Amino acid sequence: MRAAFASGTDADNPLAALTVGERPEPVHPADDWVTVEVRASSLNHHDLWSLRGVGLPADRLPMILGCDAAGIDPDGNEVVVYPVIADPGDPRGISILSERFPGTFAERVAVPRSNLLALPAGMSLTDAACLPTAWLTAWRMLRTVGRADEADAVLVQGAGGGVATAAVALAVAMGKRVYATSRDAAKRERVAELGATAVEPGARLPERVDVVVETVGAATFDHSLKSAAPMARIVVSGATAGHEPKVNLRRVFAMRLEILGTSMGTPEELRDLLAFCAERKIQPVVDSVVPFSRIDEAFAHLHTAQAFGKIVIDHQA
Repeated sequence: MRAAFASGTDADNPLAALTVGERPEPVHPADDWVTVEVRASSLNHHDLWSLRGVGLPADRLPMILGCDAAGIDPDGNEVVVYPVIADPGDPRGISILSERFPGTFAERVAVPRSNLLALPAGMSLTDAACLPTAWLTAWRMLRTVGRADEADAVLVQGAGGGVATAAVALAVAMGKRVYATSRDAAKRERVAELGATAVEPGARLPERVDVVVETVGAATFDHSLKSAAPMARIVVSGATAGHEPKVNLRRVFAMRLEILGTSMGTPEELRDLLAFCAERKIQPVVDSVVPFSRIDEAFAHLHTAQAFGKIVIDHQA
C-alpha cells in the first residue's frame, strides 16, 4: 500500500528523511485490532519531530507517520481514529500512532477496535481528521485541565499552530473572552476573524485572564505569568520556542497560580469534543486540503511555519 514514512531521521533537515512509497499491509498485534480504510488524515508538528528523530529511534525505522485519521471500519461505518495506544513498553504507559505502531499516512491503518469512534452525523471525514490530536489537546487544556467552565477570559499564546488555533475556536464557542497572540500580522487578522482579540506577543491585556493556553514556551512564558489573574491556570502542552523558561516563583505563589502540563486526551474527551463540534456546528480551522499524491508538499508547507490551522490530507485524491 502507498504510505508516507520516515525512512531515516535528520535533525537539521527533517524533510530529507521523508519517503513516499510502498509499505506492507497493516498487521494486528492482538485479536482486538482491526484495519481502517483511511479517507482523510491531517499533519501535526509531531510528524516533523519524528523525522528529526525525536521519540523515533533508529530501530523502529522505517515508520509510517501520521497520528490523525478518519475513515471506514471493517463493517462499513464511518469512524474517527483515537490515536493513543496502551503501551507497557513506553515509560508513559502509552504511545501515539507513528511512535511504536505504524501511523495514518497510508491507505490503511491498524488500531484496537476500542480506538474507533463513530463519525457524528453531518460531520465530514475531512473535518473529523483534524480533531484527534491538536483539537483534542486543546479541548483537554481548556475543559478538563484548565477548568474553562469556571473562567471568563482566556489567553492563547502563539495562535496559528494547530493546538493554539483550535483553542481559540473552542474557547470562543464556549463563550469566553479570548485574547490570542501572534508575531504575524496576517495571522492576527485571522485570529480576529475567529472571534478573539488579537494582540502582539508581550502586549498588555485589558484584563487578567483565568486560563492561559501555552504551547510556545520560553518566548512567551513570562507574558503568560504576568497576564494571569489570581488562581489562574497556565496549561502547557508544548514548547516550540524553548522548553526552559525563567519562572518568577514569587509571582506564582503570590498570585496562587497553577502551572499544569498535559498532552492529548482520553477517548471520552474525544467523544465529548466530537459531540461539542457537531452540536455547535464548529468546523475545524483548515489551512489547506492536499491530495495524498502531494503529501510531500504538505510536509514542506508545515515546515515553513506559515500554515494557519490544520493541513488535511485527502487519501482519495
